Amino acid sequence: MKSFRAVFLTAAFAVAPVLSFAQNPPAPPPSPPDATQSDPDVRVDALQPDFNLVALPTTLRLPRHKWSFRVTHRFTRSLGQGDFGDLASDLFGLDSAAQVGLELRYGIAKGTQLGVHRTSDRTIQIFGQHNFLNERDGAPFGLDAIATLEGRNNLREQYQSALGVALSKYVMHRAAVYAEPLVVLNTNPAANAGSDNNTMMIGLGTRVRVLPSMYLTAEMTPRFAGFDPGANQISFGLEGRAGGHLFQVNVSNGFGTTLGQIAGNGAFNYDNWYIGFNIARKFF
Repeated sequence: MKSFRAVFLTAAFAVAPVLSFAQNPPAPPPSPPDATQSDPDVRVDALQPDFNLVALPTTLRLPRHKWSFRVTHRFTRSLGQGDFGDLASDLFGLDSAAQVGLELRYGIAKGTQLGVHRTSDRTIQIFGQHNFLNERDGAPFGLDAIATLEGRNNLREQYQSALGVALSKYVMHRAAVYAEPLVVLNTNPAANAGSDNNTMMIGLGTRVRVLPSMYLTAEMTPRFAGFDPGANQISFGLEGRAGGHLFQVNVSNGFGTTLGQIAGNGAFNYDNWYIGFNIARKFF
């Protein structure tokens, strides 16, 4: 009898923890914090889906320690060259040579990004941008400071520098508009005593959201003081966003994708227009 009682008590003590575990399982481990809560810059900005319009910068912040990559491509055949048959035989300019740009940017701190942009004519632009005001934080408008250093022949000659600000404003939850006063130094390649060697210009642009992931863009950069080689660069684009990718087809009257190129020789005239595209990818 005692033996049976001892065995029963031993079994009861052994099974009790198992039954308790089954009835009250341990709480699951806490889920990792949501990246969009820890850094709101990771969230998609529906009115600013990219860091550029066509060539001009926007005030979109790059999250800290994140990357973004962009390809710019401008075909060099004018859409108005020859008749329609000539244009069609060249696949509307797509068979022509092109000026290509590769860009990489990195968020070094909250609101601060650095990048490098190189075009196939061996121009390199190093740029930095810092955000002071942002509408997503409740500010009435966006405000960035911009500084660049660029040079031809792989940053070996004809050094140029741009300084300025970018202002942005959201309009009726449908568009973003931009005004970017800029001064670009050493824009005149033939500068001599008494000639203008710097250019003051203002970038004007907009991006309009026509569908949830489709946009129309437009920009121009009129010069208002200093060296002025002629026509101002004007660009129009149609773009689509898919996740972290943005693809844009554009038409411009020049090939400029750096601020020095836009100020000094980005546009040729108002009669010749060139097709191109931008491809951007965010790594976050």
